[in-house]
Amino acid sequence: MKKSPFKFAVIITLIVVVLLVAIFLLNNKDTANEGDGEQAEITKQPSIEGQPVMGDENAPVTIVEFGDFMCPACKTWGQNHLQQLMEDYVDTGKVKFSFINVLFHGEESKLGSLAAESILKQNPDAYWDFHNALFNAQPDENKEWMTTDKLLEIAEDIPEIDSEKLKSSLKDESEIAELSKDTELVKDYGIELTPSIMVNGKMIEDPFNYEQITNAINKALEEEK
Repeated sequence: MKKSPFKFAVIITLIVVVLLVAIFLLNNKDTANEGDGEQAEITKQPSIEGQPVMGDENAPVTIVEFGDFMCPACKTWGQNHLQQLMEDYVDTGKVKFSFINVLFHGEESKLGSLAAESILKQNPDAYWDFHNALFNAQPDENKEWMTTDKLLEIAEDIPEIDSEKLKSSLKDESEIAELSKDTELVKDYGIELTPSIMVNGKMIEDPFNYEQITNAINKALEEEK
């Protein structure tokens, strides 16, 4: 039986298409694996306008943490790395550090973030003391603990905080718009894990590898010269 030239042409076309798709996928894989492994895909620096910022506002490098007050890994990251970053880069004026709320743990995350945002608005100088105290209060065991009473208890140990204003703000959810803004940033940047750390708009692949963070900072400092 004589083969149809049309069928033969269709088969050849399909083979060519499959080969082209395979080549495209292989090239993309190779491109994704290039580099020193310190940073994920480069993207735009998130806006830190209205966010809590620690350090010199004119510092050439910005680190942004997407974190959740209910996240045990965020607590560990802060204890292991944030203090070191402060000593090495923030206190020296090279880096400023900002925190964006992530609400992956539902109502408890929301409540803690509302409290933090309320204190930021009430007294920015007291924000980081409360921020650190909130993470320190996080229990090692997995249980519900983030309550209004607990937040007020933490706040009462920080003289710069007006507990009555905080209580009223939590009741009215007066800073809910700030949480909505943060949630939009979480969506825009495709944040799926906390903590997620960005250095001048470049996502760190392993936030618990301090060397990766410092390499990214030093590279950014060189680029800013």
